[in-house]
Amino acid sequence: MHKNNKVLALGLGITIILGGCNMDTDNTKETGTKDKQQENILNKEHLTSIQEYKGEGYALRNGEETDKIAEESRADIEIAVKKFFKEEYKTEVIVHNLVGAVDGVTVFVESVGEPHFYSFAIVPIETKSKKLKTDEVWSQDGQVETAISGALYAMSFEQEFNKLDEYFKTITGKHAITGTPIEAIENVGAKGFTTPYYYINPVGDIFDELSKLYLKNPKINKQDIKDFLLENDFQPDDILLTIYLYMKDSDTAPSQEIFDSIVSDFETFKDIPRGKYSILLNDNYIDTTRAIGVKQNTLERSVPNEIIKN
Repeated sequence: MHKNNKVLALGLGITIILGGCNMDTDNTKETGTKDKQQENILNKEHLTSIQEYKGEGYALRNGEETDKIAEESRADIEIAVKKFFKEEYKTEVIVHNLVGAVDGVTVFVESVGEPHFYSFAIVPIETKSKKLKTDEVWSQDGQVETAISGALYAMSFEQEFNKLDEYFKTITGKHAITGTPIEAIENVGAKGFTTPYYYINPVGDIFDELSKLYLKNPKINKQDIKDFLLENDFQPDDILLTIYLYMKDSDTAPSQEIFDSIVSDFETFKDIPRGKYSILLNDNYIDTTRAIGVKQNTLERSVPNEIIKN
């Protein structure tokens, strides 16, 4: 069951998740700039070293009561959400985390196998009666489709993404920088195709068509996906890739030297995935309640000056 914007308005307590996960379901640009607009809500008491962060402490407004209801009904929620993704999106998922909000529970999931992505669904809760509405599971309009299409892109351009992954293995060994722990991605990520070092966000209409192809034929192969994108001449503007890194040492400001080196690498890179790249280097800390690492000292190359790779 998909819900339109009118229904979303009824779930304000749930949809505040958009701030914490930095998700972009209206196909607008998604970068750390959006995070910086939330700088005033960062609480130093909630900061922890990124290496220690597993997603604990993440919270949505007025979710204390529904948190309790969700944990008491976890088995039923898992069954309902797995059924929802299988029926609506032809995809098997693993449930990682439940986070209560004012009128429901947000359920963080990971797809099984390929296409591989992280996403979420929402199970409404009638708080007065404490009734869990497992027959009314829903997803935000376009959110899962975007996650699927990004994962299909990564799946079909495997060689290019492998080169990107090898680069981050090298650069994190060379410099005192790190990415986001996989446990945090599983528990509060929900950004679609995500690695510890970057995530991707399809915004072009061609990717809407790609998700439709998958839903018609979940067994579509990698070459058919690649051929479809190339035949339709998808452009860098159609796909945003955000590189999200942290300093490895605590109490260390983001290094301008390291940041400049990474920017230079991406400016000269060849044979990596087509798209518009934003690069962010944070200090060592993340706000546990909102899963936000961007602060005033974050070094950033992003909108309107992304790195374009054709």
